[in-house]
Amino acid sequence: MTNRRDFLKKVGLASMATSVSASLWSKPFGEISQHLIPALNPPEDDFWGWVRTQYTVSSNLLNLNNGGVSPQSKFVQDAFFRYTEMANEAPSYYLWRILEEGKDAVRKKLAGLLGSSHEEIAINRNATEALDTLIHGIELKKGDEVVLSKYDYPRMINAWKTREKREGIVLKWVDFEFPENDEQKLANKFTSLFTSKTKVVHITHLINWTGQILPVKLIAAEARKKGIKTLVDAAHSFAHIRFDVKDWDIDYLGTSLHKWLCCPFGTGMMYIRKEEIANIKTFFSEDLTMDPSGIKRFEELGTRATTAELAIGEAVDFHNIIGSERKQQRLYDLKKYWVDQVKTHPRIKILTPESMSLSGALGLVCIEGLEASEIDSYLMSKHHIHVVGIKFEKVNGIRATPNVYTSFGDLDRFSKALLELANKK
Repeated sequence: MTNRRDFLKKVGLASMATSVSASLWSKPFGEISQHLIPALNPPEDDFWGWVRTQYTVSSNLLNLNNGGVSPQSKFVQDAFFRYTEMANEAPSYYLWRILEEGKDAVRKKLAGLLGSSHEEIAINRNATEALDTLIHGIELKKGDEVVLSKYDYPRMINAWKTREKREGIVLKWVDFEFPENDEQKLANKFTSLFTSKTKVVHITHLINWTGQILPVKLIAAEARKKGIKTLVDAAHSFAHIRFDVKDWDIDYLGTSLHKWLCCPFGTGMMYIRKEEIANIKTFFSEDLTMDPSGIKRFEELGTRATTAELAIGEAVDFHNIIGSERKQQRLYDLKKYWVDQVKTHPRIKILTPESMSLSGALGLVCIEGLEASEIDSYLMSKHHIHVVGIKFEKVNGIRATPNVYTSFGDLDRFSKALLELANKK
């Protein structure tokens, strides 16, 4: 009882810190949060139970498609509503003269998670906007080669194919046999395609179809030796899998923030290594008086969802209360828990690696003789479980993605439903 009481006191202080800091967005914002939010070390059941209470998710529909877009915690929802109410008092004044000033503090918070300088981060709408900007902005000429994977996100593949069609660049494709369990062999699949004409390697850190993690650091190290630029799609790994962008030694990265960081819908981030910023073309209405080596020239979009962007700060605060390492471990444990219950069934095949170094929360399961759409439909119609059916290249199954608010009891429900379906003739 003492542990639970102590924990609730800590949670009360954390809530107070968020409430106090939410009204500020200059330097004191971070200082107040650091001083008032304590280290949380309660019993695990108490801690994750408290985390669950901070989400307004359905108690009836079991959402296992957090990989598409995640819900926001109440901390973030409340912040978004506060900023929106303020803006509505006098939109042009509060949005452009007051709230806009808060975005530098948000950049600093994001930079802290990414391991970069805030001067290398642009806030935008999603990973697609960030990566499309980079794909179309990197200087290439006819005959230049780009190495990428058949399992990259379709919008990114299409962006590269557009450049291939318009400009005559050459795309060289990596293929996989899931699950892939050898990091060096994975790296070799990319580096074996490098030639003197290779200018860019595009790496999806965590493949959205199967949950496979790729060894970015190994690939990037070989690319750096050969003068090849490295572009990383971190849509499914940022705030999910711990990494440091400077340790990777890459050039460019794009991610969504409404996935694993649980930010307001329609928020994303682009990273460009400081030395590369001036080399990337922008297709927005660029202010030519701006410093070409400044990252803010990629944010010249006119009126934008500033209230949503400011609430990113609260999402980072909430992520830090949980802790990056503890969050990654929990997400992996949730995936492993349901996989262990179903993987020995003769009709079930798991296409996601077992090791924590090569997987996180995402898991892809196939049932012999059934289409992805059939499994998806059965789980929803019979058990009110929301997953996503994946039929892409050699993958034909359903992807399950729990999040920090998901309980092991939820996953018992999911595993039981999968086994029930697999046992049907």
